[in-house]
Amino acid sequence: MAEEGFDVVVVGSCMTDLVSQAPRLPKAGETIHGHKFFIGFGGKGANQCVQAARLGARTTMVCKVGKDFFGDNYIQNFKNNGVSTEFVGQTDKAATGAASIIVNDAGENAIVIVAGANMMLGDKELQGAGPAMGGAKVLICQLEISPETSLQALRMAQERQVKTIFNPAPAIADLDPDFYSRSDVFCCNESEAELLTGVAVSSVEDAGRVGAELLRRGCGSVIVTLGPQGCVVLSSQDPAPRHVATAPVTALDTTGAGDSFIGALAFYMARYPTMPLEEMASRANRVAAVSVQGVGTQTSYPYRKDLPQELF
Repeated sequence: MAEEGFDVVVVGSCMTDLVSQAPRLPKAGETIHGHKFFIGFGGKGANQCVQAARLGARTTMVCKVGKDFFGDNYIQNFKNNGVSTEFVGQTDKAATGAASIIVNDAGENAIVIVAGANMMLGDKELQGAGPAMGGAKVLICQLEISPETSLQALRMAQERQVKTIFNPAPAIADLDPDFYSRSDVFCCNESEAELLTGVAVSSVEDAGRVGAELLRRGCGSVIVTLGPQGCVVLSSQDPAPRHVATAPVTALDTTGAGDSFIGALAFYMARYPTMPLEEMASRANRVAAVSVQGVGTQTSYPYRKDLPQELF
């Protein structure tokens, strides 16, 4: 595996999702009856990695889980999805990250995450994964681990001529400016874009304005995802915002759709490096659209065999 190098390396988070489905989201102090509960595998980093792997990318995950039931299960989940676990560390100093998720009948969600072991991923682990990172085609980072660790990973990747995708999620207002210049592709959703720029994003035009501001901050390219409206793509070579629409689908559960998009984007960047970014985004939209039609996070992510051949 290591000899031929990985297509996609993800430095990021693993979360065990504890999901309750209920007619609506409860108010403060209120107890309501839900109609279904399940435990799923989540965490933005792991989600993105699993989606890339299911499309056929050679992937490895650099992450930290607890020495607990959830951690053991997560490692097995990676193996089941064909993700290399060489750089998955286990610690007894913190629990595996967990997310409590409530999904209402409209498919909207409210989520509380406890990062746990994810916050113990640091420089030592990055150095250990350095050689694998150097041979990779694409590196993905987010903000569910320590931001310093994510930034360090992006720097290491760029120094090794590896393309970087940065997903500033969950967004923090005081993002280190170096994140922008270290992002070959900076990919955020409407709320993340608003938090970073102070500009509300309620239309395709707003997304274009926000994208232009993010380009000014030093990103190579920017993708602002807009849920059912698709996304807007801009690059430093071609700063005119381009709206990439997506076909309407009936959403059952949108949890993890953004991660499906980013995992698919990484797959296309690794396997089709000369494809225009707009076309990659269009195909990634179609992969994510399949994911919202299924329940759960990774359980809803399509495999290559489930998708039309024209996407490959």
